[in-house]
Amino acid sequence: MQRRKFLTAATAAVASSVISAAWAEDKMPDEAGMHHHHHMAEAYPPIAATAADCIKTGQVCIDHCLSLLGQGDTSIVGCARSVQQMLPICAALQQLAVQKSAYLPAMAKVALQACRDCEKECRKHADKHPQCKACAESCLACAKECEKLAV
Repeated sequence: MQRRKFLTAATAAVASSVISAAWAEDKMPDEAGMHHHHHMAEAYPPIAATAADCIKTGQVCIDHCLSLLGQGDTSIVGCARSVQQMLPICAALQQLAVQKSAYLPAMAKVALQACRDCEKECRKHADKHPQCKACAESCLACAKECEKLAV
C-alpha cells in the first residue's frame, strides 16, 4: 500500500513540475518586461469584444422576434433569420479571436457579411423595436472590426 501511495505522490509531483515548467516558459517576461505571448494577446481584443456584444444583443433580439412571431407578427421574419444566422458566426469569430487563430481573417470575412446582413434587417425595425436597434448597432460595430482583418 505504501508503494502505491509513493507512486501516486511521485506521479503528481512530476505532473505538477511539468505543468509549472510549461506555465513558467509561457509566462516568463522577456527583455521588455512583457510576456512572450503578450504582443499576440493584444492583437484581437476589439473583434472578440464586438463579437461578444453581437451575440449578447442578438440573443435579446431573437428572443424578441420569437415573441412577436408567436403573436402572429410575421413582419419580423427576415430579422429573426438574419440574427439566427449571425449568432453562430459571431460565436465562432469570438472563439477564434480569443484563440488568436490563423483562421480568424477568413472568419472575419464571413462575419463581415453576416453582420452587414443582420444590421440591414434589424434597421428595418429599429424605430419600433429597441432590441432590433441594439442588435443593428452591435452588428455595425462588429462589421467595422471585421473589415480590419477580413481577407
